[in-house]
Amino acid sequence: MRRSLQLNPEQLEISESKKPEELLSWNDVQKMKYAWAVVCEAMRVVPPVLGTFREAITDFSYAGYTVPKGWKVFWTVNTTQRNPEYFQEPNKFDPSRFMKGEGMPLYTYVPFGGGPRMCPGKEYARLAILTFIHNMVKKFKWELVEPNEKILGSMMPLPEKGLPVHLHPRYV
Repeated sequence: MRRSLQLNPEQLEISESKKPEELLSWNDVQKMKYAWAVVCEAMRVVPPVLGTFREAITDFSYAGYTVPKGWKVFWTVNTTQRNPEYFQEPNKFDPSRFMKGEGMPLYTYVPFGGGPRMCPGKEYARLAILTFIHNMVKKFKWELVEPNEKILGSMMPLPEKGLPVHLHPRYV
């Protein structure tokens, strides 16, 4: 994700249009299309939540099993967002899939949930994430301490050593 953001001129263009301590405007945030595509792809590959329980509203059969009405069913975000039917090469990190201007089929990309129970903080989260990214890219040069660090875990990927980075201030 860091590499994807550093290779794109979007943040640099926004930074160069601002005085050193000038705050972002709403128009600046709206220009961060690539940054948001990187964030969306990161949330697709590593969802911020594992899943959620839902109650079966009717009896149904799945994979040879009958699930009675009223049973709690656990639905996982990860399996939904890595479905090759909707995401070509689902294990590949590819922000361009969110740059095509086409919406995702309903309920295939759900880091904030969907439908009437969608997270009401989705747009606030978008604003906070993009502002954070802009400030981190603008104010610091990033350097990974362990560039080949292993990722552990299956349910939630975790960097083996905690992803240590050196942050070098861009402005003194």
